Amino acid sequence: MSGPKILFVVDAGPVVGGGHVMRSLTLAGALTAKGARCAFVAPPAVEAILDAFAPETERLPAASSSPADLAAAVAGADFQALAADHYGLAEPEHRALAAGRPVLAVDDLADRPLGADLIVDSGPARRAEDYDALIPDGARLLLGPAYAAVRPEFAALRDAALGWRGEPVGRVLVSLGLTDVDGITGRVVERVRPRLSSEGIDVVLGAGAASLASLGRIARRDTRIALHVDTPLMARLTAEADLAVGACGSSAWERCTLGLPSVMVVLAENQRPAARALADLGAALVVDIEDPRFDEALDRALMRLLTDAALRRQLAERSAAVCDGLGAPRVADIFLQLIAGRA
Repeated sequence: MSGPKILFVVDAGPVVGGGHVMRSLTLAGALTAKGARCAFVAPPAVEAILDAFAPETERLPAASSSPADLAAAVAGADFQALAADHYGLAEPEHRALAAGRPVLAVDDLADRPLGADLIVDSGPARRAEDYDALIPDGARLLLGPAYAAVRPEFAALRDAALGWRGEPVGRVLVSLGLTDVDGITGRVVERVRPRLSSEGIDVVLGAGAASLASLGRIARRDTRIALHVDTPLMARLTAEADLAVGACGSSAWERCTLGLPSVMVVLAENQRPAARALADLGAALVVDIEDPRFDEALDRALMRLLTDAALRRQLAERSAAVCDGLGAPRVADIFLQLIAGRA
């Protein structure tokens, strides 16, 4: 007998980025490995990411990520449970879309009522009381980086990567989100280039990134730069890098899994609590795009990492202690048990 069919409703776009889709694909992979069947409701922005990273994924077309268009896409669909990763959906939308079926909600905000039976919030500073009065009686919370959805290839490389952290810097990874909000990738690369000598710079971004054209022109002149567009090799790039400048979204847990010393760039308000918590743990250096002296702060943090091997080793050790990369199968087990109990 085949397992339950789980329908994912996620958001993506120039403002929210692609992280919701990527972490949902990771969770879907863990669920599929345990016998479930998974499909995605796919507005155009979600469809583009699925085409690039998971073209075989079953999907239901939707006109947009708005609640009304999502509801129209879901109407009449055959599924046994719903997984939502969409900040624009709250309790009424969750209940309407699920129509009595079990619901898992992936959240980072704790800012609205959620109509979910299982809530996953991987923020290191998140506390159960943050969800008081926001979730139904009997709902279960899975809190902290132990439940972060990290692709299995990262955990597979963990031991090897941790074995040589703190070595001299040979490669720098710049990864600030597939959608490259406000061209931040190009801005950061322009700060990084003058501060390196022969070190290689791996730049990861999506095919629609605002910085792609300008970075392509720069890479033709600067042979240190390698552009990786919609790359399936993110785990390898992260494992092979010696330090990173990265966004404080779901990719932060990938870097922690592999103990990659990082300058973490806060790009959105909802990222600030996690960034503060990681900074307090000594697991990352943090700079904020809203800082009026952002460029100078980035320069200082980057130079600290480039010149201080002891700091790199400390960041590697403390970040690796935050997340082991096994969150997706943990969540999948618990969700499937919940679904079976409601069958």
